[in-house]
This record gives sequence, structure tokens and C-alpha cells, in this order.
Amino acid sequence: MATTPAPAQDRSTVRTLLRLWPYVRPVRARLFSAAFVAILASCVGLVIPLVLKWMVDGPIAHRDPAGVWLGALYLLLLGLTEALLFGLRRLLVARPLSHVEASMRAGLYRHLQRLPVAFHDRWASGQLLSRATTDLMLLRQFLAFPLTFLLVNGVTIVVGVVIMLLQDWTLGLVVLGPAIPLMVTCMVFEKRYAKVARRAQDQVGDLTTVVEESVLGIRIIKGFGRHRSQARAFRDLSQTLRGTELRKARLLATIWGVIVTLPEIAIGAALVVGVVQVADGALSAGTLVAFLSTALALRWPVESIGFLLAMSQEAATATERYFEVMDEEVEDTTATPGTSTSTGSAAATGSGTARAGDRGLRFHDVRFRYPDAPAGTPPVLQHIDLHIRPGESMALVGATGSGKTTLTALIPRLYELTSGRITLDGVDITELSRQALRAKVAVAFEEPTLFSAAVGDNVLMGAGDTAGTADLERALAVAQAGFVHALPQGTDTQVGEQGLSLSGGQRQRLALARAVVGQPEFLVLDDPLSALDVHTEAAVEAALRQVLADTTALIVAHRPSTVLLADRVALLSGGRIAAVGTHHELLRTNAEYAHLMSGEEEGAR
Repeated sequence: MATTPAPAQDRSTVRTLLRLWPYVRPVRARLFSAAFVAILASCVGLVIPLVLKWMVDGPIAHRDPAGVWLGALYLLLLGLTEALLFGLRRLLVARPLSHVEASMRAGLYRHLQRLPVAFHDRWASGQLLSRATTDLMLLRQFLAFPLTFLLVNGVTIVVGVVIMLLQDWTLGLVVLGPAIPLMVTCMVFEKRYAKVARRAQDQVGDLTTVVEESVLGIRIIKGFGRHRSQARAFRDLSQTLRGTELRKARLLATIWGVIVTLPEIAIGAALVVGVVQVADGALSAGTLVAFLSTALALRWPVESIGFLLAMSQEAATATERYFEVMDEEVEDTTATPGTSTSTGSAAATGSGTARAGDRGLRFHDVRFRYPDAPAGTPPVLQHIDLHIRPGESMALVGATGSGKTTLTALIPRLYELTSGRITLDGVDITELSRQALRAKVAVAFEEPTLFSAAVGDNVLMGAGDTAGTADLERALAVAQAGFVHALPQGTDTQVGEQGLSLSGGQRQRLALARAVVGQPEFLVLDDPLSALDVHTEAAVEAALRQVLADTTALIVAHRPSTVLLADRVALLSGGRIAAVGTHHELLRTNAEYAHLMSGEEEGAR
């Protein structure tokens, strides 16, 4: 399973969350308005105890029914005003926050498309999916509730404490007694919860990966009767995640218990002291009622601190996980700075600037090792010197693990060379933008990946925006993919996820059609006919010869029938080009090539 980088340690929660500001900035007016409305609503709620004080010391003490009814009307109006303001706050944040979530998800998707293949080799797909779904949902929830109410509740607590101190400063000091223990407890909780929250969200990504692999590999699981072992693997990961979530619950229960208990004790103590003062005549009953009502009104802002901090930590972890992907360096879509664009342009347009010997596809002392390979391991490819002349087709042959697929992946720059150069008609591929390079080079991979789209759309992905029905039909004819016309909606038939509704040979023919539909200048085929039966293979080869006559091609081959499509053959052995010649020459002069073509390793990879 692919891995993910280790999380950053001891990063400030506030500093991490501030990275969301570029996404929040466009909707800041709505969010600030919502925060102001929520603060106003909370302050309206704090006026209620003052109305109670007036009622107790006034109409109730003087037995004035009219005053009592008037006070009740005031309380009703204040309650309705508070409810309407909180409702308005929710309306203000709903639309802008959905926009923030959507823009962040779209940004992540665009970024993933621009990241190099080496990144996707390292990362588990489930980890990426969880960042695009679960983590962004947590961020939306944070922006909608904790972000606002950490501010609102902070202001409410400050205003409420001022009101209580103005009512009676001695009772105010009694209620403020637990403040320091509460702050210490919150700081300890925040550090511990941050680690557990990160662990839980990473485990969600691992679980997502298992589910995705099980769904995509359901045929293998059923075919080999491995559903029980897969269920055990899923159950083990689920139990691990459950344990982590229970750890989070225990931490939250602990902080909640402390936050609830200490203020309750303080309010109880203030009640006892206040009753004594009222009995001694040092405090009015109305003032005590107002004080206790204010203290009780502050219970929710204080008690909410625990889960607001928890949600903020989860949001900080989600932000960190999101930017772990967004901080990865993308492929540069432009030409490499500092290169000679005049020579490149002239060569690319065939003006004759490049020397005749440089035209075609050429490897100049190419060396490659994977970026994440352990230190000290030998390179996969080394000292590759190979020249495929314009209009020539060359077969690439080698034993399993010799580096054939890796070599073909270097041409469209799916991986970057460790050293050396690859040129197309004399132009270094690094001088071309990736868009321009991949417009020149078409690739058909050994694994024929199809998308959940129409057959025609899958094939036309290999052509420009101007390609039409004629191009599609020509490509289907070359690949002998006429079977698509027998599908329920013809070329408009949806092939389903991964194209698994089609046979392996049908998927491979569509992948070949996708490679040739754009009539590329350079064609790279990685064992394009391995899944075809003998008769279909012969028909495809006959049609493919016409295409190869007009392009420069490199074809990874395992069978003699595929090798015979090429003008010459290159033998790759131990990461080096061991021999180059025609098929018949190498059969006579190279024992390793003769052994490979003898059929003993036919179909091996």
C-alpha cells in the first residue's frame, strides 16, 4: 500500500488554520456579518437577567401585576429577537461556506491532475479520497460553527463576567475561581487531542483505501474466495479506528467533565454566599437573581469550550492534511527556463535546423532511478543510447524487470530523468512544455485504463478538441474495435468504472484506438496486443502497419508477432541496451534475444 508523509509535529493550531484565509477571503463579509449577528444575539440573551432583576426588585416586590406582565412581554420579545438573530446567522453562512468547500475540493482535484506520477506512486488513493471528502467536510463544519462561536462565546463570557462583577464583585470573584484550572486543563487537552485526531483521520484514509481496493478487485476476491480474509483486514482496520475514536471520546469526556463540574461548583458557592448576603440585607434579591441568571446563561459558552476546541483541532488536522497535498510541487507545464527556444522551435517545425542525425526519437546516455528508491540501490536504467529514426518503428524487448515500461514512461515525462537527455527531432523534451510534448507523443499502456464515460469519449481523449466522428471511426478501424457498434448505444455506450463491463481484449483495443486517434508524430506502445487472440492480433497488426508507416514508434514487445511489426529491435538487459538490430539478425547473433523469442518467457513481464 502506498504511504503518506509523516505529519508535521508541534505546529500551531492557529497558524495552521490561518492557511484557510485565501479560501475564506472572498466570503469574509458574509462571515463577519454572521459573527456580528451571533454576538448581538448573545448580548441580547444577557439582557434577560437584567430584566429579571428589574421584575424582582420592582413589580414583584411591589406586587404590581401590570409590571409583571410588562416584564414578561419584554422577556418574550428578547427571546424572539435572540432566536431570529441566530436564525439569520445560519442563513448568512450556509451559501458562502458551501462555496468555500466546493472551491477547495475543485482546487485539490486540479492540483492532483498536475502532480507527477511519482507522487501518485507514493500515496494511497484512499488517503487522497479522504482528504477530498471527510477532511473538507470537517473544514466546512469548523467554518460554520466553531470558528464563529469561539469568538461569539469568548465575547459573551467577557460581557457576562463584566455584568456579574458590576452586580456584585465578591460573587464575581467566586465564580471566576475555576478560570485558571480550566485554562490549564484546556491546554493539556488540546495537545493530546491533536495527536489522536490526526491518527484517526489517517486511519479513515487507510480504511477508505481498503474499501476502494475491495470494490475494484471484487472479481479477484470472489474468484479466489478471499472474501473472508478481506473482511478480516477490514475488521482489523475498523477496530483500530474504533479504538482511536474511543480514545477521542474519553479525552472529550474528561475535558467536558472538568468544564461542567468546576463552573457548577462555583455557581453553587456563589448561590450560598449570595443567599447569606441577601439574608443580611447586603444584597437585593433581584441582584442575586440577575447574577445567578447571568452565571447560568454563561454555562453554555463555557461548557461548549471542550467540543469547540475538539472540532478546531480536527479542523487543524484536516487543514494540515489538505495542504500536505497542495504543498507538493506540481509538474511544470512550461518549457524549462534557460533553454534555447529558437533552436527548439525550428527543429520542432521541421525547418531543418536540427542535424539529420538528430531527427527522430533519441536517448542520449539516459540514466534513471526512482526518486523514492533506497539509497545505494542501482539505477533502473543506465547509459541508454538509442536512436529511432524518423518514420521508423523499433521494438523494445527484454526480460521481466529489465526496465522496458520505465523507459517508455520517460518519453512523455511521466518521470524525470536522473541524467542524460531525450530528444524529439533534435529538441530536448525538457525544452517543450508538457502540454506540447504530450501533443506530440501518444502512449498506450500495458494496463488499458478506461473511464466511466462513453466509448467514444474514452477514445477521443487521445485527440485534440477538433477531433470528430471521422477520426473516431478511423481509430476504431485501426484497433479492430468494431465491436463497439454492437453495443446498446454504439459509441455512446457507457463502459462503466475501469471499463470492467468489457473484456480485456476489448479494453486493450480501445486503449490502442485512443493512442492512434490523434495521429501523433511519436507513438509509444507498451505491449499493445497482449490480450488479443491470434486472429484479432493479426487483423490489428495489419491495420497498425499503415499507422506505423507515418509515425516514429517505440513498441514494447514480448511475442515474435509483435516484434515483426517493427523495423528494428533493441534488447534491454540489466537496465542497458545490450543489442540493436533486425529481428533475424538478433536471432542469429544474440543468445539472450533468441532465448526470449523462443517462447519460454512469452507473455512474461
